[in-house]
Amino acid sequence: MTNQAMVAIGIFLITYAFIITEKIHRTIVAMIGGILMVGLGVVSQETALHHIDFNTLGLLTGMMIIVSITAETGLFKYIAIWSAKKVKGDPLRVLIALGLITAIGSAFLDNVTTVLLMVPVTFSITRRLSVSPMPYLLTEIFASNIGGTSTLIGDPPNIMIGSAVPELSFMAFIYNLSAISFLIMFVTLAILAFWYRKELRTTEELKANIMNLNEKDEITDVKLLKKSLLALGLTIIGFFIHQIIHVESATIALAGAFFLLLLTGEHYLEDALTKVEWTTIFFFIGLFVLVSGLMETGVISKLASYAVGLTGGDLTKASMLILWLSAIASAFVDNIPFVATMIPMIKDMGTMGITNLEPLWWSLALGACLGGNGTLIGASANVIVAGLAAKEGHHISFVKFLFIGFPLMILSIVISTIYIYLRYLL
Repeated sequence: MTNQAMVAIGIFLITYAFIITEKIHRTIVAMIGGILMVGLGVVSQETALHHIDFNTLGLLTGMMIIVSITAETGLFKYIAIWSAKKVKGDPLRVLIALGLITAIGSAFLDNVTTVLLMVPVTFSITRRLSVSPMPYLLTEIFASNIGGTSTLIGDPPNIMIGSAVPELSFMAFIYNLSAISFLIMFVTLAILAFWYRKELRTTEELKANIMNLNEKDEITDVKLLKKSLLALGLTIIGFFIHQIIHVESATIALAGAFFLLLLTGEHYLEDALTKVEWTTIFFFIGLFVLVSGLMETGVISKLASYAVGLTGGDLTKASMLILWLSAIASAFVDNIPFVATMIPMIKDMGTMGITNLEPLWWSLALGACLGGNGTLIGASANVIVAGLAAKEGHHISFVKFLFIGFPLMILSIVISTIYIYLRYLL
């Protein structure tokens, strides 16, 4: 292993150690780690910029702008009251309802967009019921990553796999991943409902107050709502057809955002830009540069090659290894660069005697997407929710999330292991 590789590993481990301890804000730590990768010559500035996933950043920025403007119409308060009334204002049933809405939304939008829409709803409901928002926020994180696993457009790893393997169509993802994803979702919701059953209680008076509310009264600006729904609707349609029209999701999200600003007028521009979660954006920039050091020095590639070599060409061993390696790695390293490394590795296995690669692709998709629930930095949605919660004065700690998320992630991978084996390998 080269000196540069050792330096890259050292910077990576030290940076992650500081992120875990939370003594310094994770955005500052990630940016300093990324700067050290460039400053110490592990990667050049040009190479580092090449590794920053501007599709992710553009998608985040565009949707944050759309959501910030739409929030001013009162739409999210309308959804909050409507959903709470449907389950009679019971806090535990509200938890399940919001979890299911998030999972379904994440299957047909990307999971980041879904949590951006759901978090304001959550705070509105929990304030009215006088319960802690934390169980709801954690449930929505898990639901977004699980729901996003079920379709081609739900999560970036699936988009990358679908792009690399054209025969894996939109319907192929639904046929192979939707059922197992929602089985895992229901198991996860059952565990969370049991875990928080004593904590999520409120008074009959507060329930009655919820039932007496008229959700239509929350819509404060009908004209702005129509414009926002038009822009949001066109953006969602764009996400559905982006592969057909060969336009990246970031372009669609930013187009939707600035189309909405065009409709609403420039007086919304500055306010919308100030509501973009810039601390989250810069956290991802630092993280991408940090991981670029491991990629450019061959650390990730060597790990993947070694893992593939361990299988000895056996399909069952290869599937299980890819599933578990993807899950564990994606909990600690952003799954986008990891999946980018694994895709050519799996293709290479096709020349090493493994003729049926389909189980390997589904193993990679399940591992990379579900693995994001393992830690607070495992997926984009996790970081977004943590940032929005911090703005409301609720801190989601790395360790607390790890205590709940990692066991749930391991359980989901155990279920996936049984599924992969019974459906494709038996």
